[in-house]
Amino acid sequence: MNAIFQKGTRYKALFVSLLLSAIGYGLYKGVIDNYLAEVAQMTEMDRGIAEFFRELPGLLLVVVLAVLYNFSAEKMYKLGMCVMVIGMTMQALISPTKALVILAIFIYSMGEHIQLGMRNTLSLEYSRSGSGGRALGFQNAVYQIGNLAGYLAVIAVFALVAAAKPFKHFFIAAAVFMAAATVVSFRLSGNSATDPSRRRFYFRKKFRKYYMLEVFYGARKQVFFTFGPYVLVLFYGADAGVISLLFAVSAVACFIFSPLVGKLIDRVGYKPVMIADTLILVIVCFFYGFAHHIFPMRTAFIICCVNYVLDSVISLASMASNVYVQDISDSQEEMKATISTGISVNHLITVLIALLGGWVWKVLGIETLFMLSAFLGLCNSAYAATIRTSRDRS
Repeated sequence: MNAIFQKGTRYKALFVSLLLSAIGYGLYKGVIDNYLAEVAQMTEMDRGIAEFFRELPGLLLVVVLAVLYNFSAEKMYKLGMCVMVIGMTMQALISPTKALVILAIFIYSMGEHIQLGMRNTLSLEYSRSGSGGRALGFQNAVYQIGNLAGYLAVIAVFALVAAAKPFKHFFIAAAVFMAAATVVSFRLSGNSATDPSRRRFYFRKKFRKYYMLEVFYGARKQVFFTFGPYVLVLFYGADAGVISLLFAVSAVACFIFSPLVGKLIDRVGYKPVMIADTLILVIVCFFYGFAHHIFPMRTAFIICCVNYVLDSVISLASMASNVYVQDISDSQEEMKATISTGISVNHLITVLIALLGGWVWKVLGIETLFMLSAFLGLCNSAYAATIRTSRDRS
């Protein structure tokens, strides 16, 4: 770590805080889908509404960063942690009425979105010259380890006391870990500047295809992120232990395949990867929507679990769009500003898909929902095929 980070910086406090908050998130994420279905009694449509409010802070983030432009990255990180603790504590203490549960989700998500960009900013600020990539890689590894620890705890507890359904205990434990992460975060000092490109929208005509790709990707991603686990819970009856095991396997798979996908993008180019990943998605969506018509329910459930992990892996190909932006950008600043705008565009479509997806599932069934995702994937492939790369121009 001394070879990656500058002496005299508070990088150790940052990563201890991240590890603790990641454990808390793993505990929370491992049980929230089952809690919403089994305790809050949320239907397919209700889940879409809850996801709308979970994604809404992503749209509001530009406004928040603009209002708090005088805050340093350290202060923004601490603020995000405090808001996350409030949201998680509320989730642990409130009665499971739909309105209050959604409010708690919104508050927690607001803190998470505030903190999200600050992790990268601080990791880069604390790194030595030329070590930014390794610093971000180390940060991601720390967070993944924390998530895995949380998922494994859920798996272990539900293997022993599944009948007790101790959801509230997990929320309390998550709040405790996040409170501890907040306490550690107050050791962060300094005045690191936040990324100014995240405070404004940056549109240029040459990036229009990137923005459209973000629209298609955000739409298809949201279907699986929101409704993938909920199908397993509501339709197949998976408990929190099984869902946490699925998340753990997905995290390990992404940890293993992420560098391989990165190498593939460098070797064959970003355009073929953009096209191929969504073609594979069509197969994934077909089995997710129709497996129960073809196979016995138990076999269909296993097939859906395998396809959920496969979707997590092929989603790594979204890195290709960032490489595309890098290829056509005139500077590092323009690249960062464009990617930040792409994130906002992504969130704009995800909040709409969250509501639409819940309605489609309720009215037309999961078959139509995942065929919609497959159609969006095909649109993504068709649009990606129109891109002219540097290889095409040479």
